[in-house]
Amino acid sequence: MMKKDILPLAQLRDYMHKNNLDAYIIPMTDPHMSEYVAAHWQSIKWFSGFSGSAGTLVITQNFAGLWTDSRYFIQAEHQLKNSGIELVKLIIPHTPEYIDWLYHHLDNGSKVGFDGKTFSYGLAKQILAKFEQKNIQLAPNFDFVNEFWTSRPEIPKNEVFEHDVKYAGKSRLAKIALLRKKMQEIDADYHLLSSLDDIAWLFNLRGSDIMYNPLFISFALISQNDAILFVNQQKLTEELKQKLNQEQIIIKEYLEIYSYLNKIQTEKTIIADLSKTNYALYQSIPKKCKIINKISIVAVLKSIKNEVEIEHLRKVHIKDGVAMVKFLHWLDQNIGKEKITELSAGKKLLSFRKEQENFFGESFGVISAYGAHAAMPHYSANEESNTELKAQSFYLVDSGGQYYDGTTDITRTVMLGKPSEEEKRDFTLALKGTIDLAMTIFPYGTKGVQIDAIARKPLWNNRMNYGHGTGHGVGFFLNVHEGPQSISTRNAGIPEETLEAGMYLSDEPAFYREGKHGIRIENLILVMPDEENDYGKFLKFETVTLCPIDTKPIEVSLLTKLERDWLNNYHKEVYKKLSPYLSDKEKNWLKEKTTAI
Repeated sequence: MMKKDILPLAQLRDYMHKNNLDAYIIPMTDPHMSEYVAAHWQSIKWFSGFSGSAGTLVITQNFAGLWTDSRYFIQAEHQLKNSGIELVKLIIPHTPEYIDWLYHHLDNGSKVGFDGKTFSYGLAKQILAKFEQKNIQLAPNFDFVNEFWTSRPEIPKNEVFEHDVKYAGKSRLAKIALLRKKMQEIDADYHLLSSLDDIAWLFNLRGSDIMYNPLFISFALISQNDAILFVNQQKLTEELKQKLNQEQIIIKEYLEIYSYLNKIQTEKTIIADLSKTNYALYQSIPKKCKIINKISIVAVLKSIKNEVEIEHLRKVHIKDGVAMVKFLHWLDQNIGKEKITELSAGKKLLSFRKEQENFFGESFGVISAYGAHAAMPHYSANEESNTELKAQSFYLVDSGGQYYDGTTDITRTVMLGKPSEEEKRDFTLALKGTIDLAMTIFPYGTKGVQIDAIARKPLWNNRMNYGHGTGHGVGFFLNVHEGPQSISTRNAGIPEETLEAGMYLSDEPAFYREGKHGIRIENLILVMPDEENDYGKFLKFETVTLCPIDTKPIEVSLLTKLERDWLNNYHKEVYKKLSPYLSDKEKNWLKEKTTAI
């Protein structure tokens, strides 16, 4: 990797000058708009030294800036030092605020370059709409990174493997048939898939190209007659190739997708989610084709878990719960007796997960946060920030596992000493939100945005709040963050976000007191049928996460009888399901931790 110094910046400016570019944009994404990206597309890290997971670089002839959010302010200031690149602090996370900056700082008729393979068409369209007011042009065919990054890692060639139908519940041919039926209903000739999790789910295939997500680099195009998978064929074993061939699935090389799209007959109708379709891919579609811009049908289908998947999820949470209990027992027995740090605690938890059957890896980078660090929702411990845990204050651990039979995500906040009145109140109000959402019954047709307030009400009543969503969708041996389902104030309210039986989400109200502590109690929940009567069809949540919730920092007087009953019944279930897999010491500890309050 090139060292962080002024040379790459000077090189880029010379390149821009030769190509009449007034600005150049480098995003932190790949051609599939993935949340996590393979090393091949970590261009910002190569160019600037910044290693955070969110950011956008903008370079002009007299300015270079990295736009990122509050999670990375301290890290970015350190890593950008002496690079010639300034940190620009995002006011609102996950927004392209650099668009307005460019608009105000560029002259009329300026030209902005970028690599069209790493920009979604939806974002490019947003930029174009703003820039046309000053006749600023977009030049999407400049891949500066590839030209100058001589030691660039290659696109991953890790082996693709089958996700057994005994876990998936439906064969790939059954899934493709269902997709084609849905396409027929809206008169679509083709469905373009560029999201890696959609492709992995549809074909019952998995890989290891991206950290935390069991995915492989690919595109897919489905018509009524053909199912084409665009993937580096070196990644497929001969046995898998033969099997796919027998099932009439066509294999083409990864980069052939661009030329193949270009040859589609004009006036055909193509479904594509333009927020997930890169600009170069969009440009490859003949202009006379009709594009239906919508959330991919596959994303909606995979969000509703089938009966086989649901049964596996219930079982996988027993395994994951056992790992969590072993970890929490170890922590409780050793805190104050041996040196435990944020990093060593995270590694210890991983070691307990590795003992579980069918474990594949972590579902995201563990958030192991002690004291004031937990007040940063997406804190990530490193060698510099690594803090020793003491027998006082809160410790928050947000973690998850990828298993062949499911994906988990859990947060527990535990009190390592004696809680203050403020700590007890903060903890209990956040916990009330977790419980209240878990107990919610709602009519069919409800969207997550409509019930988000239920989880926040205990905090709102006390003029308190948290800045992130309450719940995100979770995949099945796929991405830990999966749409379109969510429970959040930020929902778009589109039809695909309606909560359906079989959807799998997180329930994670929280509260953060800056400089002091952070509290988040997260369980995963399944949307399940409740009952149907004269007033319609109703749904409810089933909490599938199994792990004790710390009762030490609970101010019991703040809980209603219903909330207390829910917690006591939940703890009874936790003990019943996990105790058979624990040692006598762990079992006795769990018995104590699940005692009714």
